[in-house]
Amino acid sequence: MGIARVTALVGERVAPFELGIAVQVFGTDRRDDDPALPHPLFRVAAARPGPVPTTGGFEVLVEHGLEALADADLVVVPAWPTLDAPVAEPVLEAVRAAVGRGARLLTICTGAFPAARAGLLDGRRATTHWQFTGLLAARHPRVRVEHDVLHVDDGPVTTSAGAAAGIDACLHVVRTEHGAAVANALARRMVTAAQRAGGQAQFVERPVPRSTAEPGIAQVLDWARAHLDEPLPVEVLARRALMAPRTFARRFREATGTTPHRWLVEERVRRAEELLESTDLTVEAIAARTGTGTAEALRAQFTARRGVGPATHRRTFRAAGPRG
Repeated sequence: MGIARVTALVGERVAPFELGIAVQVFGTDRRDDDPALPHPLFRVAAARPGPVPTTGGFEVLVEHGLEALADADLVVVPAWPTLDAPVAEPVLEAVRAAVGRGARLLTICTGAFPAARAGLLDGRRATTHWQFTGLLAARHPRVRVEHDVLHVDDGPVTTSAGAAAGIDACLHVVRTEHGAAVANALARRMVTAAQRAGGQAQFVERPVPRSTAEPGIAQVLDWARAHLDEPLPVEVLARRALMAPRTFARRFREATGTTPHRWLVEERVRRAEELLESTDLTVEAIAARTGTGTAEALRAQFTARRGVGPATHRRTFRAAGPRG
């Protein structure tokens, strides 16, 4: 398991920010001060190598052709600016062949459109930037379009919404392939959130909770993370914020894009993920430390959100030795 070779596929024009996300996550060598961080072979490919114009008015030099997809462990398709232009069949076939032999596929923003044209999203859940989810659903009715999420994982294909959601999706893939510790270390280097849940709404009324003189949403989030082993009904959280429960629930969703319950479940699963990778604690002990309740409840929540059970996750991402 793990990603050794990454190829970013671009079309006749390049969206530089979205391509830059792939470069930052997969194509930048950060082993100078953290040798544990992976550094896969990173290539940018196009149907016709050479100078490719960007949406920003400059060009990027693409050195590789479609052959660079043949051995990639991960194919990244950044935003695809030419939605109304046909996608060359050799491009579609190269992506199909990569997924067919076992490569992962990650699309950022409108990169979902060429993936859908290749038939790789048929029958799958998928998303794109909220401005284009309706168009994706209309053009590709066999795709189960999720209209208001940050990213979706369905089999070997991960699709994400626009811009910053691409960072979340890339870190999600790193977390899935290399473990929570690596993803968290990489996020620290990038000065970004280690993980926003994929099911979080794309549009959040206040992405950063307002600071107040009284304990507010941001302070409650920090406090709750430190007390995950305790019962945390919305009434308890609301008291910490000095709000009525209804007011707190409304402001929490405005600030985070999700409900207090869903946020707590994700935080507990994330903490369980870290403990599985770094300790010898039993699943029962981890369930207690994370406030999940029983081992059975933890297994159900973990499997629903990570696609595998706690034991499988531990075997896959086990650290070199126990640390707690």
